[in-house]
Amino acid sequence: MLEFAYPWFALLAPLPLLVWLLPKVASQNQPAIRAPFSDRWRALSEAQTTTFSKAWISQMVLALIWCCLLLAATRPQWIGEPIELPNSGRDLMLSIDLSGSMQIEDMQVGNSLVSRITAVKAIAADFAARRTGDRLGLILFGTKAYVQAPLTFDTKTVRQFIEESQLGFAGEDTAIGDALGLAIKRLRERPAESRVLILLTDGQDTASTVDPMEAASLAAEMGVKIYTIGISRRLGTGRNTSGEVDEALMTAIATSTGGRYFRARTPAELQEVYAILDQLEPVEQATSTFRPVQALSWLPLLVAFALSLLLLLFRASSRLWSTSFAGVGSEAS
Repeated sequence: MLEFAYPWFALLAPLPLLVWLLPKVASQNQPAIRAPFSDRWRALSEAQTTTFSKAWISQMVLALIWCCLLLAATRPQWIGEPIELPNSGRDLMLSIDLSGSMQIEDMQVGNSLVSRITAVKAIAADFAARRTGDRLGLILFGTKAYVQAPLTFDTKTVRQFIEESQLGFAGEDTAIGDALGLAIKRLRERPAESRVLILLTDGQDTASTVDPMEAASLAAEMGVKIYTIGISRRLGTGRNTSGEVDEALMTAIATSTGGRYFRARTPAELQEVYAILDQLEPVEQATSTFRPVQALSWLPLLVAFALSLLLLLFRASSRLWSTSFAGVGSEAS
């Protein structure tokens, strides 16, 4: 369906005609000129008639250009058929650790080892790509936590952000509590049944201004379910074990919110974790629709540009013709 965003611009269409109809300064009467040579007089009359015709053509082209510009100003747009958004889904916030220890190469892929962040980015990006019907957000954290992507249906962009994330973006330390607090802040305004946080880390909390368990307690009060994933080949035994996952803390955070803790020692195990998370039950949300809009202003602008070029060529050829005619008249005299 064709619609115009600013149809009132069409009211300006008669403006050039009004300007043309304004009273003109009366020209003074000129004395008659005796033309003794009828042939030259006839040629001059024909030249004036031709000039009048070309001027009329120029005016018509200018009028068409004016109409095209006004049409573009009204912003014509084609409104497509309504498209219904998915009526089920979750609000999933991914929180990924970018601390310095994620560069450790202990993830076995075939016969070689890759860094933890390489494995996480590949599998998390694939997980994001399969989130059809879900709103997906991304939080990256190290010494600081920040929102890389708010909750959105545009999972393609979130996947791109995951693939482009680099170590050092957020500092070398690990602020798990701050990442939890930031995620809760983003999820609290969403329906209670669909608030889900998936937090992935390979270490312990070393830089948070918010205690992780206090953040987990707040998440439980606000109905935010947290799934935690620890990625490391070796087992940490407590918060003071440098460089390894604090499984006790990760388990406590998850269970206190009704979630679950997963351990991933290899990319294959991490893939299995995300496969399990894929089975989360979706919740019903209010249905909504949108209609795609295609802007069409470029079409009349293109026509106006083409007509302008034609008018320039037409006037240039007219000047050449007039010059040639004047030369012929001079030779005849």
